[in-house]
Amino acid sequence: MDDTYSYISNIYGKNHYNIDKPFQEILEFYLGKRLDLSSLGEYAGKELYEATDYIDKISPPAQRMWGINGERIDNVLINPLEKNVLETLIHKYGISRPYFHGKNIMEHYAMGYLIADPGIYCILTLTHQTAYAIHKYAPEELKNYVPGLIGDTNDTLLGATWFTEIQGGSDLGANQTIAESGRNAWYLTGDKYFASNAGLADVSLTSAFHGDNYGAKGLSLFLLPRKNSAGKLNYNLRRLKEKSATKSVPSGEVELDSSEAYMIGDAGKAIYYITEDLMVSRLDNAAAACGIARKAYLEAYYYSMKRKTFGNTLIEHPGIKKDLLDMEVLLEGSIALTFKSIQLFNNSIHSKPPYDDEYNYTRLMTHIVKNITADSSAKITQMATELHGGIGFLSEFPVERWHREALITPIWEGASNIQALDMLEAIMRKKAHIQLLSDFKELVSEIKEEKNTAESCYKLLKDGIEKLLIMDTEEAQFHAKYIMETMGHSMAALLLMQIGNKTGNIDFKKAGKLYAERYVKREDYDNSADADSLIHIDREQRAIKN
Repeated sequence: MDDTYSYISNIYGKNHYNIDKPFQEILEFYLGKRLDLSSLGEYAGKELYEATDYIDKISPPAQRMWGINGERIDNVLINPLEKNVLETLIHKYGISRPYFHGKNIMEHYAMGYLIADPGIYCILTLTHQTAYAIHKYAPEELKNYVPGLIGDTNDTLLGATWFTEIQGGSDLGANQTIAESGRNAWYLTGDKYFASNAGLADVSLTSAFHGDNYGAKGLSLFLLPRKNSAGKLNYNLRRLKEKSATKSVPSGEVELDSSEAYMIGDAGKAIYYITEDLMVSRLDNAAAACGIARKAYLEAYYYSMKRKTFGNTLIEHPGIKKDLLDMEVLLEGSIALTFKSIQLFNNSIHSKPPYDDEYNYTRLMTHIVKNITADSSAKITQMATELHGGIGFLSEFPVERWHREALITPIWEGASNIQALDMLEAIMRKKAHIQLLSDFKELVSEIKEEKNTAESCYKLLKDGIEKLLIMDTEEAQFHAKYIMETMGHSMAALLLMQIGNKTGNIDFKKAGKLYAERYVKREDYDNSADADSLIHIDREQRAIKN
């Protein structure tokens, strides 16, 4: 049987791990060992790649409100292909197991990067977040959910995090869901407006007020089973959202009406638990943003190797080569920034409220990396689409989808203005910038080549923080997003230079220098001599040989 998909994608059938040398090397640098993700890379490049595209275009989840015997079920029907994908990623590849098996949580995020599809990865992210919170903060009797959520049993359980309400959005203190205490449980009443995994989730995390305490400091966190202790449907699914992308994850509106739930952690401390759980998913968002950008870049790269215009392949045209270089440099900086932040998170993962300095530094980095990677993904996928010309706008080819998918990453888990406000809070109240500056100052001292470039990047980073510290609140909020962007780009350039200097890898030395020129100084490159070594196919061949 002819394989139609091989005709519409230039990276279908390729091992998405083996051909991605920069990712392999950045991951090894931060993890301290080489991961063997070739099997997942093969799956991501074929079965998963085709399945996610098919689900997006032809067979997204559908709501089913009633059962055949007249009972309310509020389920979601998914394509058996999608069900198989989820079970494969959970059970065969164990995407949610590393942290719970005593390994570095970076392995979870590395798998997410290779999956990339934000709909499938969202289902898994929500499940991982749910398991994370239960494992860390729930009473012992609720922890029996964790094995099913992380794939340690034959049952496949899915989780969800339902915090958003229509009047509140990211302003959790404006939420209106109420919890009333009962004999053996709590009972929640209210609406959750962006409820992803609705109709799929076996158990969900949600927030509610109880007593007379309102505002963010009055929230408590609850575990909400799909069915109550009597085996009845515990809440209603009002409808599924119609979205421009992320179609494989059902996002809906959930109505809670005296829905049975169980408190997790201490009363009134949900804002801490939710912020921590959002840090888990913001790093997922960053990993997915980078993975989306990589797949779009690879589609553009291989297309440029084949497509001929004016007598030459696209990649032989200097302007196209420049675009590919822009994309590759920006992407490598984004990946480095992401996995540096994940390394910090792994080191602070056991910290609990009121949290230590290591955790607060990690949190500060997470706000910055979430913003930088989302913007980078949107830019890279847009450039990849443009490089394909008119066919890049046709939905029959996968590159068009990657740009649509990338556009969620600046919005999910708090848009850029929310990240800027949270960054300010981490600096002004938690003094998290002190450890950040100390860390990067030491990093600069390790860089021997391009020392002046490294020092100028560090100066911009330091100057940005110092400007925020002397501004009044309103002025700081006005400038925070721009300064956050400058800080993120400065750190990305420094991290690439550090990797290059510590490993002797000339590619990262070049990438760090070029990143500083293009995205920190916001100038053009000095010359085009470094383009071939960073974007040429010999990099792929070296990856396969190694």
